[in-house]
Amino acid sequence: MDEDIEATLRDDPVMAELLDEHDPYTEPEWTEYERLVVSIINQQLSTASAAAVKERVFAVLDQEVNPATVLEAEADALRDAGLSRTKVEYVRNAARAFRENDLTREGLAEHSDEEVIDQLTDIKGIGKWTARMYLIFVLERPDVLPLGDLAVRRGIERLYADSGDLSRSEMRDIAEAWRPYRSWATRYIWAEYESD
Repeated sequence: MDEDIEATLRDDPVMAELLDEHDPYTEPEWTEYERLVVSIINQQLSTASAAAVKERVFAVLDQEVNPATVLEAEADALRDAGLSRTKVEYVRNAARAFRENDLTREGLAEHSDEEVIDQLTDIKGIGKWTARMYLIFVLERPDVLPLGDLAVRRGIERLYADSGDLSRSEMRDIAEAWRPYRSWATRYIWAEYESD
């Protein structure tokens, strides 16, 4: 994290405490397509359940998770690993989209955040939450605020409202102090949320 990011986040006293207490939330070095598959697996599952399904799906694919292996895999094997019929369709939709379009870091480098969201959500099974995770973790865009993520909302409420309810509008107001580095602030909120 560079000095500008740290200085901006430290202007918020709550965020300054998080910087002192935690390292930012990070993820393994997945390929672009692997990260999209992980996001699809994570949809509507608890963290523990999603992790177990991910391990089994990656094992079925011999840890080679790419469009070709997913399209070649037996649907029954993917379902036996824990993917629902719908999620099998979704990971295959994403595989076909990767074959037809350049959805890599390089291919999307010149696209705005909203253009990336529009392109990804054109893929059946990819919603705005998944697209925002892609912006943060794959494209490493610095200023994404994923309020569709329950952990982010609960984390903000815990930190800024003593676990009381906040509207998304109120959360956006709080997050204004973190611009243009809201993705980084989000990583610290996740780190705090997962520390409990």
